[in-house]
Amino acid sequence: MSLWVILPVSLPVFTITGIWVVYAMALYNMHICPVDNWVYNESCEEKLSLQTGPVLCCTLDNVPLISKCGTLPPESCFFSLICSTGSFMVMVIGLLRYGLVVEKHQNCVLNTAGLSTGWICAAGLIMVGNFQVDFAKILHYVGAGVAFPTSMLFVCLQSALTYRLAKTQWEYCVGHLRLALTLLAFISLVLSGVFFAQESYVLQHASAIFEWLFCIIIMLFYGTFAFEFGGVSCETLMVLARGAGAQQGLSRGGSGHKTEGMGGPGPLQHTPEGISML
Repeated sequence: MSLWVILPVSLPVFTITGIWVVYAMALYNMHICPVDNWVYNESCEEKLSLQTGPVLCCTLDNVPLISKCGTLPPESCFFSLICSTGSFMVMVIGLLRYGLVVEKHQNCVLNTAGLSTGWICAAGLIMVGNFQVDFAKILHYVGAGVAFPTSMLFVCLQSALTYRLAKTQWEYCVGHLRLALTLLAFISLVLSGVFFAQESYVLQHASAIFEWLFCIIIMLFYGTFAFEFGGVSCETLMVLARGAGAQQGLSRGGSGHKTEGMGGPGPLQHTPEGISML
């Protein structure tokens, strides 16, 4: 088994653990309200960071959205680090998945689209992590508007690709698992977006819960690539180095050469200048 299997496993472990550490830091520094708090007010006499009572007065600025958890230092520094590192791992996983499909099967539109959406999602994730919502709201929302839909599209494409390439019962089981995660992610994303657009405090808080759920599901989906990454080899890396088109061209050329060698010379063709051999 290839050691590359560690990569898709380490992504959800690192990312999920990291964002919960960021949440714990933001909660400890009184920058957000806990996820079990469902009572909010339009205004409070004191800022959350200055409150000391057992009952906290929270406004919508304290909703525990993932982005809110990583807005203020010191947790914002860790949040940027997690997003940047996670986006790099997403790019590498997407690239290896692309090369593995080309090596084991053949390139197709689903495979190319999956690679493209994965890399676009990584670019959006970098923007989300490095442009905090309270200080660069437009850039942060642009990054979120890129990362969330493309991550959803990525898991849809990969689920479809899994079913298309499946030949054994085990591969179909992996496809079923990915389809279930895709459906859960889609429901979470839709509910998070709908609730986020509402003015209700309860729905805003519910939006934060579904946002956390969506991100966790997406990371777990990436973890399922461990099933295939045990087959990553040096040949997979060579496929990526040569490019899918060059690999297919090399295969066609090698096949044609072999046929000619076994079957003798090709057909004869008459030309104005005489007889030439194809």
